[in-house]
Amino acid sequence: MKQTFVNKFVLFLLLIFILSNSSLFAHCQIPCGIYGDQMRIMILKEHVTTIEKSMNKIIELSKAESINYNQLVRWVNNKDQHAQEMQDIVTAYFLTQRIKPVDLTDKEAYKSYSEKTTTLQQILFYAMKTKQTTDLKHGAKLTELIDQFSKSYFSAEDLKHLKEHK
Repeated sequence: MKQTFVNKFVLFLLLIFILSNSSLFAHCQIPCGIYGDQMRIMILKEHVTTIEKSMNKIIELSKAESINYNQLVRWVNNKDQHAQEMQDIVTAYFLTQRIKPVDLTDKEAYKSYSEKTTTLQQILFYAMKTKQTTDLKHGAKLTELIDQFSKSYFSAEDLKHLKEHK
């Protein structure tokens, strides 16, 4: 009987963990009206910085006379995790919730929509490239693309606010 209780308790804790963990990957996806677009951009940039630091540590550790494989694996995992988190923000937040489909006959709206979605797809691509290599040019490209997306997405006033919080 005690074992049954323990098993149920462990199962309950596992269920709580899974349900709470899934909410970390995306915004709620209900029309709550609570969005933090500028914060998401700052988080994307922070992920790039972390990816670049991870790449530098991987390069440094790989050149050591005696390679510390434990640390090397940890930095590779860190790099890949932050790249995945970038992809999750782009897909689950911006592409799913914030960039709305437009009327294809509205040329101006469609041009803006295409620019935003194309830039976001490029961010997804270069985040993937950072998982595959330690080439720092991919981090630089991500920063460039995040800035490009910001210019097409935010008003001039919002961009000014973003620059104040670098």
